[in-house]
Amino acid sequence: MISIDLLKQFEFFKGFSEEQIKKLANIAVEESYKAGFQIWKKGDPAGTFSILEEGKIVMVMEAYMGPQRPPMQVTVDVITKGDAMGWSAVVEPHQYILGARCIDDSKAIAFDAGKLRELLNKDSLLGFKFMHAIAKVIAARLTHTEIILVGERGLSTLTEL
Repeated sequence: MISIDLLKQFEFFKGFSEEQIKKLANIAVEESYKAGFQIWKKGDPAGTFSILEEGKIVMVMEAYMGPQRPPMQVTVDVITKGDAMGWSAVVEPHQYILGARCIDDSKAIAFDAGKLRELLNKDSLLGFKFMHAIAKVIAARLTHTEIILVGERGLSTLTEL
């Protein structure tokens, strides 16, 4: 179990009641990763939702550049202290859509996907608040992806001239 006070520090849990945070703290564990560790790959079953406590993790997608070239990894987002990752744990089909790799030694508060979904299904108000917070995470990730795509498209247009 993770301390309730620790969870309260993170923006993700702003607006959650003490009782709701306590329920979440009861199913949370701390995980540590070494720099260079691949936490998950695109398509892996989404086993955890996490909040980064310390370190740095990149969310990456592979861009296939044709049969003669190896895939290129594109960083979609950089997860730092307080950021959430692994929203696929609570959104069907429960498969990660990006890879996650540590670039620094990192520590995260992790919530087992099955326990988390069970808790959110049992407590509809908690489920609503949690999914509202997840929607903010998805929107931010989408914005970062859009910025990358616009930058890439602009760069490719410039190189064609």
